[in-house]
Amino acid sequence: MRLQGAIFVVLPHLGPILVCLFTHNQMSGWCEGSRMLSWCPPHKVFLLVWTAIYSVMGYASYLVWKDLGGGFGRPLALPLGLYAAQLAISWTVLVLFFTAHSPGLALLHLLLLYGLVVTTALIWHPINKLASLLLLPYLAWLTVTAAITYRLWRNSLCPVHQPQPTEEKIH
Repeated sequence: MRLQGAIFVVLPHLGPILVCLFTHNQMSGWCEGSRMLSWCPPHKVFLLVWTAIYSVMGYASYLVWKDLGGGFGRPLALPLGLYAAQLAISWTVLVLFFTAHSPGLALLHLLLLYGLVVTTALIWHPINKLASLLLLPYLAWLTVTAAITYRLWRNSLCPVHQPQPTEEKIH
């Protein structure tokens, strides 16, 4: 893989790195304690999965870029334009969820993102089948993320659905 490939692999990570650098203090404590869902993966799993998914997405975009001749000509406008839009929406979800603490808006953006990823996979398929298939784990992870976000949004609207701390009985 050439230098361009490495750039494509690293590019998706820039958004989360910038969000973390500028909002780190605002991220702590969110989705923890009583808000934490029992089936929600630990924070470290989120970091590992997102790192892997962003890397795979970046590599897939490199395959499309390479198969369409490289550069930034007209044939790349739609396939990489959709990819750029989904990166921007993905990074926006991070801000909405962790900084703005707005699971409702994050959920709406996740649904838009899901549609963009499906559209991107369909557009990429005739160009490079492997690149298209490499987006499938992203779709699976977006499903998990959307489910968690939905539950947190629902719990914020209906406190009765929030998990209540259990009191231990003293004998």
